[in-house]
Amino acid sequence: MNEQYRVSGIMTTGGTTNVETSAVGDNPVVNLTAPAVGAPGGSHADVGVITLLSEETQAVRTALDLHEETTGGLRFYTGDVPTAGGPVRVAAVRALGQGQRSTMAAYGNLRRHHDPHVIVLAGIGGAIHSSVKVDDVVIATRVVYYDLRKETPQGTRRRGEEREAPAELGHAVNAFFTDHDPGEFSVTDPAGTTRTARFHHGPIGSGEAVIADREADVVRYLAAFNDKILAVDMEAGGLGQASHEESAGTGWVVVRGISDDASPAKNDDHHRTASWHAAVALRELLPYLRTRRDERANPGVPA
Repeated sequence: MNEQYRVSGIMTTGGTTNVETSAVGDNPVVNLTAPAVGAPGGSHADVGVITLLSEETQAVRTALDLHEETTGGLRFYTGDVPTAGGPVRVAAVRALGQGQRSTMAAYGNLRRHHDPHVIVLAGIGGAIHSSVKVDDVVIATRVVYYDLRKETPQGTRRRGEEREAPAELGHAVNAFFTDHDPGEFSVTDPAGTTRTARFHHGPIGSGEAVIADREADVVRYLAAFNDKILAVDMEAGGLGQASHEESAGTGWVVVRGISDDASPAKNDDHHRTASWHAAVALRELLPYLRTRRDERANPGVPA
């Protein structure tokens, strides 16, 4: 028996009906607003970059030849960086301050306005492993956040929490070091001085403390947690946590130029050099982090 129905709008009796940018029904009313930047049709970046200090920001901006733009009241540095595999669209932002919380806020700003496939934390850090020297670079896809702890009458019991970047980023960094073995690069700074910088791949520790004591409890703790932890910073834990808690699963990598050895002799003398080495390392790494935007727009469709 056939039955007839009067429909105002759209009726689907089987399969799927997709309606986009359309109005249906009786006397439809449509309120049009501009699409949010970073949404489909907005400004997409292949790689986002977070920096903290002015030296770090200047180094990334210069090394990648980025240009300033203001979006939503925020200052970004953007550009298409040429690489052997094609241009990589980069959007960089400087966090408001140091520490995990500002890094997480910067992560959110990049995701909201530029929607990058991977976010790189680029800047300086302190070495705690004997194999890593000042002005070297540590590239990490694993971070141990060391500030989770329990205070007891017997003392502090730390509860380290490890985050690891998505496997595709681990493979990308492994490929970079496979192609550049040993990891030694001749680096010329904007003033024309050339140095040899060594790049290392390994985990880093991250927490809220500035470490200026090689014998500090936290340094001993990190060595016991994993004796291959190479360096420490104050931001990577926030980056790893932000990615972990986000359903979109944006990938991440940490690039740290080593400005000190986390000893009482710690000072700012190598901030600029270490920042530049980190920016150059990022530039060399970009082709391995590149994701073609047409692939992202049509997942599963060969480019």
